[in-house]
Amino acid sequence: MVLRKDELEVKLKDDNQLIKDGILREDSPLDVSEEYQKLCDACRIGDLKGCQEAISTGVNINARDLFDYTPLILASLCGHFEVVRVLLEAGALCERDTFQGERCLYNALNNRIRNLLLQYDYSKSTDPLQPLASHITSLLTRQTPVTSDICLTAASESWNLHKFVLSARSPYFRKKLSAAPETTVWKLANTIPAESFQIALRYLYLGDVPSDLGLSANSSVTEEDVFKGIDKVSKQLEIESLWEGILAGSDRRIARQRHQDEVTRGRNQMEDWYRSNVLRHKIRVDTSRAIDVKWNRDNAIFADVLLRADESFGEEKSSSGQATPKSRNTIGPLNGIPIGGAFLAAASKRRSPQSVLFPAHRAMLLRSDYFRAMFESSFQEAQITEVLQIITVDCSPDVLEIVLDFLYTEQAKVPIELAIDVLYAADMLLVEKLKTRAAIVISTLGNGTSGLADRSHAETGEAAEIEVESINVYDVIHAGWALKVQRLEEFSARYLAYRLEDYIDEEEFEELIKESAGRIEKRQETDSIELLDDIRYYLNERFRLRFEDSGLEDIMEEDGEINAEAAEAAQALSNASFATDEATDMNSPMTQTNSEKEVQDLTPDPFMNGQIRTLDGDIASDEFAADAINYQVLLGKIDTLLEKLKLDA
Repeated sequence: MVLRKDELEVKLKDDNQLIKDGILREDSPLDVSEEYQKLCDACRIGDLKGCQEAISTGVNINARDLFDYTPLILASLCGHFEVVRVLLEAGALCERDTFQGERCLYNALNNRIRNLLLQYDYSKSTDPLQPLASHITSLLTRQTPVTSDICLTAASESWNLHKFVLSARSPYFRKKLSAAPETTVWKLANTIPAESFQIALRYLYLGDVPSDLGLSANSSVTEEDVFKGIDKVSKQLEIESLWEGILAGSDRRIARQRHQDEVTRGRNQMEDWYRSNVLRHKIRVDTSRAIDVKWNRDNAIFADVLLRADESFGEEKSSSGQATPKSRNTIGPLNGIPIGGAFLAAASKRRSPQSVLFPAHRAMLLRSDYFRAMFESSFQEAQITEVLQIITVDCSPDVLEIVLDFLYTEQAKVPIELAIDVLYAADMLLVEKLKTRAAIVISTLGNGTSGLADRSHAETGEAAEIEVESINVYDVIHAGWALKVQRLEEFSARYLAYRLEDYIDEEEFEELIKESAGRIEKRQETDSIELLDDIRYYLNERFRLRFEDSGLEDIMEEDGEINAEAAEAAQALSNASFATDEATDMNSPMTQTNSEKEVQDLTPDPFMNGQIRTLDGDIASDEFAADAINYQVLLGKIDTLLEKLKLDA
């Protein structure tokens, strides 16, 4: 439902008064900090890397600057689709019927961005912790698989609950259960209405407080009795903040705000408990002895399963099974990022292979569809035994810890050197949100305005630098294909296009093109090759701005062979740009505006006495002429490669 203009104005006045009275927190507070300014600058210019780095520092992405712009409005206004998507995935607000939400939609540069904004509904855009809260709340009513380990009873009512949730959320239960972890039944006072306990338990499990207090026409107690009961329960369990949810009243925004605050508080409590118990008690043993570890079910952290991850040694491989090169000699500073599969530092001393065992709770592992199917089955892993079952997960201990971080807290820091391994693990365990997060880490770190600098005039000779890559772009494109992650396919094509001169003569690149051609089922001779199409698209993007800014007329005014060649190449680029734009309207890897295509200024090689060489070794009169020729050279290399591979695309 969309409010009319006069209704929206009245609502804004009411909200402003509530904010002044301190009852309602402002969704978009003013922020003039340096960290927030960096985020805004990144959103203006489409710097995905800068945007992701600013978000990771914890800056409020829904704040506003001195001109009343939020990062989402800036990115939408400037037409940066990928930045808009990253902001929305991080919890940026775009709720209709609010001032900032309407501004964001109205100012969106194109319909593609506007449609993306409309796809993010209330639950997605305003509460990134909602999936975690919903899962914990669902444990109250989940029947299968059975994960509860304690039963609370009051009069004729009973509730099957989880000791670790009660211990994390209530100081009272934490003290009592730590003293008697074997407790399975807990009797509550019969003098307190069951409705009061029901509300308190729902609060502990991160659910919202019902406005009707759970009373029906057939209830034998009054609201006053329930309120008195809640008062006693909240004091006994030391959860006085329960009253904040009850006092929220019927105002939707106040109730939502207080519920969000409580979910955040609950998540922080769960994270503290998780780190102080699950991670603190992980066990590192020799792999040969891991199967002999015995952990009784009645333990002080209430774990009911052990997850095992084995370390690996020798030649490191990516998760796809392909050997991962440790380093790569290149000509010139690549100014790019290391991308691909993770590897461990070589052990300084020979030692036995190690395994790490994490005590965990099935109730939280159910967030993974892989574990849910396992625990609902009749297999050995689903059986309840006195000694905890050990389940081996096919990933490294570091990756498994990241997965557990996400399942328990909804937050996980994915370092670039582990991003592809996390991607494969999340895909195997069917944790789509973590899989998306790992893909974002890989793609955004290489998409900054300075992350993919033009390589046309890189240094040569002794001044050339050696780039050490922890992973490489071949791993990324194979992961994108194997796991069907379109974001990684687009990123890999763009990465290769901006550094094509470093890759096109490599044997691995040839194999990659043949593999891309072979991915088309029943390919005909004239069928296009998807990867090459995308590389041509981004190669055109790489060079186009320099011609658009300078104009063809400037080239034609000068005499000389180089400028004539440059003019011809520039005209070819202009024609290619037109053809690419037409194809983009129907099916492009990633539509972008000119503001997203900023290329760094280049400096002449100091070892050439101010002269600039093209990729074929000739000397160009200026950088513009060199770029025009380099564009043609790279296109020619692509055609030569296709002839060599006997492919027609």
